[in-house]
Amino acid sequence: MSTEIVSSVACFGGRQFKLKHRSEVLGCEMAFSVYLPPQAAKGLVPMIWWLSGLTCTDDNFVQKAGAQRYAAEAGVAIVCPDTSPRGDGVPDDPEGAWDFGLGAGFYVNATQSPWSANYRMYDYVVDELPRVLAASDLPLNVERSSIMGHSMGGHGALTIALKNPGKYRSVSAFAPICAPTQCPWGEKALGNYLGQDRDQWRDYDSCELIAEAPERLPILVDQGQADSFLKEQLKPKLLEKACAAAKHPLTLRMQPGYDHSYFFIATFIVDHIRHHARALADA
Repeated sequence: MSTEIVSSVACFGGRQFKLKHRSEVLGCEMAFSVYLPPQAAKGLVPMIWWLSGLTCTDDNFVQKAGAQRYAAEAGVAIVCPDTSPRGDGVPDDPEGAWDFGLGAGFYVNATQSPWSANYRMYDYVVDELPRVLAASDLPLNVERSSIMGHSMGGHGALTIALKNPGKYRSVSAFAPICAPTQCPWGEKALGNYLGQDRDQWRDYDSCELIAEAPERLPILVDQGQADSFLKEQLKPKLLEKACAAAKHPLTLRMQPGYDHSYFFIATFIVDHIRHHARALADA
């Protein structure tokens, strides 16, 4: 479970790390990033998971979101995994499409060949990487964590939080894929990773999970109204409807003029960091 530091740079009084390790769950070497705030020099700090979207690596959020300033102010770490297994032996979309395969693990445990050998991003995020972090020298309080993400990663953050009551203090998302069983991105990914039995897909659909969620963890979602993927792929109104039916607390903020990009994320990331910091500070 040993980790290797690839790079370490000073940032807002803390340090931004790039690390790598061998993942047994995914069967390949994986890179991930960790921002440690200045408070980490004095002891363990709580952490926020960030799950990125389609085509991204752990670098996109680190380089574009501008989150480190606010994480330093709040005294929280940010952990950014990659979005899929990587390497020469890892299968990719046979047609070379960007919305499946490498960079598009969808945070599920694949059951279908050839994907099931490597594409187990759910287990990686929920179980393996937390164990790797706990065994490392990084001053992280792994037991005190929250989770957020963007697009495919927003889907991942919501479903992972809903399926693991008590594990996370808070959850939020930017432009999440709210109902993957009802959109082209989700249908392609879940159909390939899980097979054509649509009942199996429901286990990775936030709108399906909300009704039976054993924990009513409040959800914060920001969605740009100028997002070109809004109607066909993201469908936040379905999440709003599911939460209303289940009486699950949801704050859905529709942001006029904003699209799907990191300009949108950078604008509102401070609200999400503070949302999680408040939850992580509670006893």
